[in-house]
Amino acid sequence: MRQRSGRLGIGIVGAGRVGPVLGAALGGAGHAIVGIATVSDAGRERAEVLLPGVPVLTVPEVIERAELVLLAVPAAELEALVSGLAATGAWQPGQLVVHTAAEYGIGVLAPATAAGVIPLALHPAMAFTGTSLDLVRLRESWFAVTAPTPVLPIGQALVVEMGAEPMVIAEADRPAYADAISAATEFSTAIVAQAVGTLTAIGVERPGSVLGPLVRSAVENALGAAGAADAATIDAEAPEQ
Repeated sequence: MRQRSGRLGIGIVGAGRVGPVLGAALGGAGHAIVGIATVSDAGRERAEVLLPGVPVLTVPEVIERAELVLLAVPAAELEALVSGLAATGAWQPGQLVVHTAAEYGIGVLAPATAAGVIPLALHPAMAFTGTSLDLVRLRESWFAVTAPTPVLPIGQALVVEMGAEPMVIAEADRPAYADAISAATEFSTAIVAQAVGTLTAIGVERPGSVLGPLVRSAVENALGAAGAADAATIDAEAPEQ
């Protein structure tokens, strides 16, 4: 792996809720965002707000200009995108390629890796809004990092630069990790929606405001109990002094 400076030219593929936010966080850490690829009007609007002045390019143009390519696309589209670009010879040897899908490690990047890229999987364990609010929330979030052992420090450093905390997840454990993330996200969304619907049906005004403190305190209590269990496990496993 060639030596590189600390600052990278970063290209982003995908302007959903995740890509522009991570691009803004990396830009704030001093990296240069060289372009973003999107075909939707909503994506263009997000890019204009979060990445002002960054050109909207085609996917091949982004890859051609970037030292690090951030693939912030839906997981269902990732494999075909990577292999399609490999078939056209778009990937560049020595280029860092990062994807943000929870369920995949670096195996999904195999066609790009075969072309000489350096693969990384970084998944932010956070529900995104696609707005600047996410930049604040990143400071309290964790990222799953999966990479070849020599490359792990690069992935961890990128996460820290975005203000978050890295946690290493093994390639084989990515599906289980994704299941946990999905369960927490979908359960929270479904339960809140059900409760809001019930309160609305009985005439409660502003049910979201009513439930907000309750849901936040309940989640904090549950997380506090989980933290206490973690601490007890660590104490039980610690060797006697």
